[in-house]
Amino acid sequence: MSTPAHKQTAPTENLTFRRFKEGDTRPEVWREQIFQASWSHKCPTYVHRTPPCQGSCPSGEDIRGWLGIARGMEKPPVGTDWQEYAFQRSTHANPFPSVMGRVCPAPCQTGCNRNVVEDYVGINAVEQFIGDTALQKNYKLAAPGPDSGKRIAIIGGGPAGLSAAYQLRRRGHACTVFDDHPQLGGMMMYGIPGYRVPRDVLQGEIQRILDLGVEVRFNTRVGKDISIADLEQQFDAILWAIGCKSGRRLPVPNSDAPNCVSGVDFLEEFNSQQKHAVPKKVVVVGGGDTSIDVASVARRLGYNYVAADQVKDTGHDNVSEGSEIGYVAHDAALLGIREGADVTLTSLFPIQNMTAAEHEVQDSLREGVKIHDSVVPLEVIIDAEGRATGLKMAKCTLDKKGIPTAIAGTEYVIDADLIVSAIGQYGDLGMGLEELNNGRGFIEADPFYQVKGRKGHFVAGDIIKPHLLTTAIGHGAIVADTIDRYFQQTEQVKRPKVDVRHFNLLAKLHEADLAPEEFVAEALEDLRGTASAKFAVHNYEDRSSMEVVAPTALFLGHFGFTPRNLRTDIPVSAEEVIGHFKERMQGLDERQAVQEAKRCMSCGLCFECDNCVIFCPQEAVKKTPKKEATTGRYVYTDYSRCIGCHICADVCPTGYINMGLGE
Repeated sequence: MSTPAHKQTAPTENLTFRRFKEGDTRPEVWREQIFQASWSHKCPTYVHRTPPCQGSCPSGEDIRGWLGIARGMEKPPVGTDWQEYAFQRSTHANPFPSVMGRVCPAPCQTGCNRNVVEDYVGINAVEQFIGDTALQKNYKLAAPGPDSGKRIAIIGGGPAGLSAAYQLRRRGHACTVFDDHPQLGGMMMYGIPGYRVPRDVLQGEIQRILDLGVEVRFNTRVGKDISIADLEQQFDAILWAIGCKSGRRLPVPNSDAPNCVSGVDFLEEFNSQQKHAVPKKVVVVGGGDTSIDVASVARRLGYNYVAADQVKDTGHDNVSEGSEIGYVAHDAALLGIREGADVTLTSLFPIQNMTAAEHEVQDSLREGVKIHDSVVPLEVIIDAEGRATGLKMAKCTLDKKGIPTAIAGTEYVIDADLIVSAIGQYGDLGMGLEELNNGRGFIEADPFYQVKGRKGHFVAGDIIKPHLLTTAIGHGAIVADTIDRYFQQTEQVKRPKVDVRHFNLLAKLHEADLAPEEFVAEALEDLRGTASAKFAVHNYEDRSSMEVVAPTALFLGHFGFTPRNLRTDIPVSAEEVIGHFKERMQGLDERQAVQEAKRCMSCGLCFECDNCVIFCPQEAVKKTPKKEATTGRYVYTDYSRCIGCHICADVCPTGYINMGLGE
């Protein structure tokens, strides 16, 4: 089968990059050059742009920043080790680095410019190392700001609600999280199996947020146990982050059979330790990550071929803590009378185009899941008692909108004792929350995540539109900013085009005690010719909120073939899968994490390679004196010597130098 470009494995041979090919005699775009003999009127200036990894990150992390810290390019303040400094930089945007380093499908890696050289940077792997190290060393999140006197009710303790609680506490606002479960985490806790997100890791990252002073009310259903009106009386703002816990039924006849269930219900029952076995034949309809999780869990649980009343009640269904088998594994006696369930997963899309992560698809196949791709369900076959006995399928084609058309004559039936629909989700907006429903099972939001028509009400996460966990985390950060502006009674301002955390040169200069001097106009007799004045950062432009660096702006010839440092995959075979709930992946050690971080090309920001200094024929580009240098201020240009030859820009690996001064 073919593999999409963003899912390619590492190449097996060295690549050679050439900026110009045989026969090329002209620059790509003449208007950008404007040469006259050997000189031009343009001189270099230093332009900070956003790398595509950050531009692709829904939670808006400063990925280049914490990779730069890990590689040793950006130095931490005195008294802080690099791991903690990287953790603090990472958690400006995302308080769950250990969890997301494991389960995020990593759109950042899809966008990584290093894909043009040989293979993307293993961003997730380094993030997991940073997160795991933070838990081991008990690093704390940034302390709360001064108490603002404002109180926010956050409805839902999943990724969006907890992310918002963290960001709001940083601003000094009091937060109370209402959740209808006995534990926080939302889909991270009840939608993802423990062998993908170890529960001690998840609990540790949640506890750090609670340690900031976040109040929690467990087992509380807003609308039933407490009314919206009561919340409006008790709190200054309400944030709805209730997620989408209702799964969509199959849009075919008889899908209301009692043994047709949704993927979210199946996984919640399992993660609540209420599901301990599955029937012999399980069919899962989907193709995304949820469907893969359902199928893989079903294979692990197995089919109990001895009737329940024949098994002696041992009083519990789980092995003791510390068992070699792992999370929510089952009593050895029960495992001994189990066999592998026959699990089939069906997808509208060809297997190589399924939306699930490629490695998860391959793991499920190795574990014994059968995948039928390019097929569409037509009808649930039921018996005389109304229970499903099979699912009628057909091969299909998809139009440009992804709508399937069954191919006549290709119909067949998959026998089934249980059918699980994992084709989409919507919000549970009953029991007192009906007034929030937009008619499609979601809550309507404006561009600032304010609930339309309800002053003081805000919304974030899947209840707006189901997407990735990292998207919900990003919503939490943005809506916290919106709520903060609401409290200050300031106008909501349009979000930047590139709406992520950016490297802030002025903040870095302040941190390094290199901040510009105070600007006092009265003390300056003449403001002309201020290139050497100390009250400003000269010849530096920040376009990071507007522009993402393309690979064509980089001198890729600087980067040699360097294979990715891979996390160790711990494969589980079909014969071993029953009762196997241990984590399937071993993270990088410190040496590997640093080496992988060094593969980052630092797109859009100087990484101190010295190319511009070495290759300048006029010796116009010089290193900034050490006592004045920091990240982003490593070199400067002596414009009295510069002839505009463009060489420094041509050999800049990161696209940080632009020939723009003088336009």
